[in-house]
Amino acid sequence: MRVYVPLTLSGLAEAHRAGELGAGPLVAYAVTPALREWYLSDDIEELEYAALNRAALASLRLLAADAAAARRRVVVAADVPDRAAAADPDRGLDPAALGEVRVAGPLPLAKAAAVHVDCADAEADVSAAAEALAAADGGDDDAQFVVDGAEDHELLWYATQEIPNLV
Repeated sequence: MRVYVPLTLSGLAEAHRAGELGAGPLVAYAVTPALREWYLSDDIEELEYAALNRAALASLRLLAADAAAARRRVVVAADVPDRAAAADPDRGLDPAALGEVRVAGPLPLAKAAAVHVDCADAEADVSAAAEALAAADGGDDDAQFVVDGAEDHELLWYATQEIPNLV
Protein backbone atom coordinates (compact mmCIF):
# COMPACT_ATOMS: atom_id res chain seq x y z
CA MET A 1 0.00 0.00 0.00
CA ARG A 2 1.28 3.47 -0.83
CA VAL A 3 1.00 5.89 2.09
CA TYR A 4 1.69 9.60 2.19
CA VAL A 5 3.32 10.89 5.36
CA PRO A 6 3.00 14.62 6.05
CA LEU A 7 6.14 16.37 7.34
CA THR A 8 7.94 19.68 7.43
CA LEU A 9 11.43 20.27 6.08
CA SER A 10 12.80 20.06 9.62
CA GLY A 11 10.89 16.78 10.09
CA LEU A 12 12.39 15.49 6.86
CA ALA A 13 15.86 16.48 8.07
CA GLU A 14 15.28 14.56 11.31
CA ALA A 15 14.04 11.53 9.38
CA HIS A 16 17.14 11.69 7.19
CA ARG A 17 19.41 11.80 10.26
CA ALA A 18 17.54 8.97 12.00
CA GLY A 19 17.03 6.86 8.88
CA GLU A 20 13.33 6.47 9.63
CA LEU A 21 10.13 8.49 9.53
CA GLY A 22 9.38 7.65 13.14
CA ALA A 23 8.84 4.89 15.60
CA GLY A 24 5.07 4.89 15.00
CA PRO A 25 2.30 4.79 14.95
CA LEU A 26 2.53 7.46 12.25
CA VAL A 27 -0.35 9.43 10.79
CA ALA A 28 -0.36 9.06 7.03
CA TYR A 29 -2.85 9.19 4.18
CA ALA A 30 -3.78 6.47 1.70
CA VAL A 31 -6.56 5.32 -0.57
CA THR A 32 -9.11 4.15 1.98
CA PRO A 33 -12.71 3.06 1.39
CA ALA A 34 -13.92 6.41 2.77
CA LEU A 35 -11.61 8.33 0.42
CA ARG A 36 -12.87 6.26 -2.52
CA GLU A 37 -16.47 7.04 -1.59
CA TRP A 38 -15.76 10.75 -1.11
CA TYR A 39 -13.72 11.17 -4.30
CA LEU A 40 -16.11 9.14 -6.48
CA SER A 41 -13.50 7.73 -8.81
CA ASP A 42 -12.20 4.31 -9.70
CA ASP A 43 -9.01 5.70 -11.24
CA ILE A 44 -6.22 4.68 -8.84
CA GLU A 45 -3.96 7.52 -9.98
CA GLU A 46 -6.66 10.09 -9.19
CA LEU A 47 -7.27 8.46 -5.82
CA GLU A 48 -3.54 8.45 -5.01
CA TYR A 49 -3.40 12.15 -5.96
CA ALA A 50 -6.33 12.83 -3.62
CA ALA A 51 -4.49 11.02 -0.79
CA LEU A 52 -1.36 13.06 -1.55
CA ASN A 53 -3.39 16.28 -1.33
CA ARG A 54 -4.88 15.20 2.00
CA ALA A 55 -1.32 14.67 3.28
CA ALA A 56 -0.30 18.10 1.93
CA LEU A 57 -3.12 19.65 3.98
CA ALA A 58 -1.88 17.76 7.04
CA SER A 59 1.61 19.11 6.34
CA LEU A 60 0.11 22.61 6.27
CA ARG A 61 -1.37 21.89 9.72
CA LEU A 62 2.11 20.93 10.95
CA LEU A 63 3.44 24.24 9.62
CA ALA A 64 0.63 26.15 11.34
CA ALA A 65 1.69 24.54 14.64
CA ASP A 66 5.41 25.30 14.14
CA ALA A 67 6.14 28.95 13.39
CA ALA A 68 9.88 28.22 13.08
CA ALA A 69 9.47 25.62 10.30
CA ALA A 70 10.33 26.59 6.73
CA ARG A 71 7.09 27.43 4.92
CA ARG A 72 7.07 24.51 2.49
CA ARG A 73 4.76 21.53 2.65
CA VAL A 74 6.50 18.13 2.61
CA VAL A 75 4.98 14.72 1.95
CA VAL A 76 6.91 11.46 1.85
CA ALA A 77 5.40 8.68 -0.26
CA ALA A 78 6.26 5.21 1.04
CA ASP A 79 5.20 1.67 0.36
CA VAL A 80 4.14 -0.44 3.32
CA PRO A 81 2.47 -3.85 3.65
CA ASP A 82 -1.32 -3.53 3.65
CA ARG A 83 -1.49 -4.86 7.20
CA ALA A 84 0.88 -2.11 8.42
CA ALA A 85 -1.62 0.71 7.73
CA ALA A 86 -5.09 0.88 9.21
CA ALA A 87 -7.88 3.45 9.07
CA ASP A 88 -9.78 4.25 12.26
CA PRO A 89 -13.29 2.87 11.63
CA ASP A 90 -14.78 5.38 14.08
CA ARG A 91 -13.46 8.29 12.01
CA GLY A 92 -14.15 6.83 8.56
CA LEU A 93 -16.87 9.34 7.67
CA ASP A 94 -15.29 12.32 9.43
CA PRO A 95 -14.41 14.79 6.61
CA ALA A 96 -11.26 15.80 8.49
CA ALA A 97 -10.04 12.19 8.53
CA LEU A 98 -10.66 11.20 4.90
CA GLY A 99 -7.82 8.96 3.80
CA GLU A 100 -6.16 9.05 7.21
CA VAL A 101 -4.41 5.88 8.34
CA ARG A 102 -2.11 4.91 11.16
CA VAL A 103 1.10 3.17 10.14
CA ALA A 104 2.65 0.79 12.62
CA GLY A 105 6.26 1.83 12.96
CA PRO A 106 9.03 2.16 12.59
CA LEU A 107 8.93 3.22 8.95
CA PRO A 108 12.46 3.16 7.51
CA LEU A 109 13.25 6.02 5.17
CA ALA A 110 14.58 3.34 2.82
CA LYS A 111 10.92 2.37 2.19
CA ALA A 112 10.23 5.85 0.80
CA ALA A 113 9.43 5.93 -2.89
CA ALA A 114 9.57 9.72 -3.34
CA VAL A 115 9.40 13.05 -1.57
CA HIS A 116 6.99 15.82 -2.59
CA VAL A 117 7.91 19.39 -1.58
CA ASP A 118 6.67 22.87 -2.40
CA CYS A 119 8.93 24.98 -4.59
CA ALA A 120 10.37 28.19 -3.15
CA ASP A 121 7.83 30.23 -5.12
CA ALA A 122 5.03 28.76 -3.00
CA GLU A 123 6.44 29.91 0.36
CA ALA A 124 4.45 33.17 0.59
CA ASP A 125 1.14 31.43 -0.19
CA VAL A 126 1.93 28.50 2.12
CA SER A 127 2.86 30.89 4.92
CA ALA A 128 -0.38 32.85 4.48
CA ALA A 129 -2.36 29.59 4.38
CA ALA A 130 -0.76 28.34 7.59
CA GLU A 131 -1.73 31.58 9.31
CA ALA A 132 -5.30 31.43 7.96
CA LEU A 133 -5.90 27.76 8.70
CA ALA A 134 -7.54 28.17 12.11
CA ALA A 135 -9.96 30.78 10.79
CA ALA A 136 -10.74 28.61 7.77
CA ASP A 137 -11.48 25.68 10.08
CA GLY A 138 -13.86 27.99 11.92
CA GLY A 139 -15.85 28.65 8.75
CA ASP A 140 -14.29 31.92 7.55
CA ASP A 141 -14.71 31.89 3.75
CA ASP A 142 -11.99 34.51 3.18
CA ALA A 143 -9.53 32.44 5.20
CA GLN A 144 -10.55 29.32 3.26
CA PHE A 145 -9.75 31.18 0.03
CA VAL A 146 -6.23 31.84 1.40
CA VAL A 147 -5.80 28.17 2.35
CA ASP A 148 -6.98 27.14 -1.12
CA GLY A 149 -4.27 29.44 -2.54
CA ALA A 150 -1.61 27.12 -1.14
CA GLU A 151 -3.37 24.14 -2.71
CA ASP A 152 -3.00 25.84 -6.09
CA HIS A 153 0.72 25.04 -5.89
CA GLU A 154 1.66 21.56 -7.05
CA LEU A 155 4.14 19.73 -4.88
CA LEU A 156 7.34 18.92 -6.76
CA TRP A 157 8.53 15.32 -6.99
CA TYR A 158 11.99 14.39 -5.72
CA ALA A 159 13.78 11.06 -5.69
CA THR A 160 14.82 9.85 -2.25
CA GLN A 161 18.46 10.31 -3.26
CA GLU A 162 17.77 14.05 -3.38
CA ILE A 163 16.76 14.30 0.31
CA PRO A 164 20.22 15.53 1.42
CA ASN A 165 19.88 18.46 -0.99
CA LEU A 166 16.40 19.27 0.27
CA VAL A 167 17.36 19.41 3.93
